[in-house]
Amino acid sequence: MFQTLEIEISAGVATVWMNRPEVHNAFDEVLIAELAAAFRQLDVDPAVRVIVLAGRGRSFSAGADLNWMKRAAGYGVEQNLVDARALAHMLRTLAEMGKPSIARVQGAAIGGGLGLAAACDICVASAEASFATSEVRLGLLPAAISPYVIRAMGERQAHRYFLTAERFSAARAREIGLAHEVCAPEELDARVAELAGMLLSGGPQAQAASKELIRAVASHPVDDALAMDTARRIAELRATPEAKEGLSAFLEKRPAAWTQPG
Repeated sequence: MFQTLEIEISAGVATVWMNRPEVHNAFDEVLIAELAAAFRQLDVDPAVRVIVLAGRGRSFSAGADLNWMKRAAGYGVEQNLVDARALAHMLRTLAEMGKPSIARVQGAAIGGGLGLAAACDICVASAEASFATSEVRLGLLPAAISPYVIRAMGERQAHRYFLTAERFSAARAREIGLAHEVCAPEELDARVAELAGMLLSGGPQAQAASKELIRAVASHPVDDALAMDTARRIAELRATPEAKEGLSAFLEKRPAAWTQPG
């Protein structure tokens, strides 16, 4: 049903393939809209536990499509605002899914492509991958992706890479916190599958609650309100059937129900 995506679902893992290899999976308004729609659908699909985001061809995603940029050059502020909001909405939809996500980065992740990698919960990169926030070279700025990229690499590194627009390697991406792991190209799929398997062992409600917890706690001062909020979260989760099943499975030395097929 999608023009720019292919979606494969197997054993609880949905792989969303950006399928515009002829333009290095560059963004345009169609790809942005379809990614947002796919993330919304998969987040409520009971057959899906983990989402892997990947790109067909040589690149993960090499930023904005040139034809889209040419069209945008003729837009006024209002039309540019519509486009920018669509991109911001898509990235937020990805970042705030209840289900865990993995970015499988095999080549260039530039601009919005880097934003996608940063918005996923986990980023695994091939040693041949490269990254950049190249917007300033076009007289632009990495606005929509900035919340996720700054969260991943930190303010100090963002000052360098937002301003220089230089490309950096997968090894450097790992060093600054953008990529969690770097592996040989031929090992990329196996490592993604291994991480997906780890994610499948966790309780779905607990994982969604953990993502909400991180957003609630990150960058907030440790005060009475935060302490009470964290206590409330664990108390409420402990009372759920999922938590009771998890504890029973642990004590009985058996797999939890959510790890079983079907």
